[in-house]
Amino acid sequence: MAVVYQSFAHHRNALVEGNIREMSKMYLDIVSEILELGQQEGSMRKDMYVGLVKRFILGAVESTINNWLLSRKEYDLASMAEPLIDLFIRGIGVPGTPPQNKV
Repeated sequence: MAVVYQSFAHHRNALVEGNIREMSKMYLDIVSEILELGQQEGSMRKDMYVGLVKRFILGAVESTINNWLLSRKEYDLASMAEPLIDLFIRGIGVPGTPPQNKV
């Protein structure tokens, strides 16, 4: 499924474009529901811009699929699910460490 989605998502083909768009919308709707539920139950920050978070997640998933395809499927794609979920939930920062604001 990942190969089909990635192959058609970036190529213009009128026959499949609608299906890919519908798959993407369905995926993003599910992500929205999960984010909103997490915000309601207090397990996710309420100050997040949900649209940006959805794009962040979709971009990370697409990049992971692309890297897997470019590696000629040398590893199990499903093995990347847990690290991605951990990154989404816990982020990359160290809790309690204030930002340095240095660019």
